[in-house]
Amino acid sequence: MYYNYVKALHLIFVITWFAGLFYIPRLFIYHVEGLKKPKNEAAILSAQFKIMERRLWYIITWPSAILTIISAVWLLILMPSWLAQSWMHLKLFFVVLLVAYHLKTHKMFLKFQKDDVNYSSMYLRIWNEGATLLLFAIVFLVILKDSLHWISGILGLVGLGIILFLGIKLYRKTRVNK
Repeated sequence: MYYNYVKALHLIFVITWFAGLFYIPRLFIYHVEGLKKPKNEAAILSAQFKIMERRLWYIITWPSAILTIISAVWLLILMPSWLAQSWMHLKLFFVVLLVAYHLKTHKMFLKFQKDDVNYSSMYLRIWNEGATLLLFAIVFLVILKDSLHWISGILGLVGLGIILFLGIKLYRKTRVNK
């Protein structure tokens, strides 16, 4: 009876969690690039980016992550048979990677809040795509379940990773040429 409501809530929380995971590295990139401005301007930008990062991280991203996990556990309680299915094992593996990505991003966030910034904008652009790869893996597993062969899935993720990396390189090249 409650399954569809919990599933809808879970999907909403997943979307808002990923919104935070997609946007926080973008703020980090702007923060790093702002630090290259003249000293007074850099100080103003850094203070503003810290506020934006803190609000995004603690008001949207962390609560969304927690609510995603709570609703996921609730779904598994409602549908315990999923735990016997191989696609769910693989999905949970990617979710563990997603949580690890979130925790590493949290460490990065704390460094930015302490003005301990030692990341390049290029590194952060690449880091930003980690969430994209995890999103693709998780969504394809949930939608296709066991109909997706694991080799095809891995090749698809590697291909997507290469496309994203090439896109970053192309963006960098066009930006340098301007």
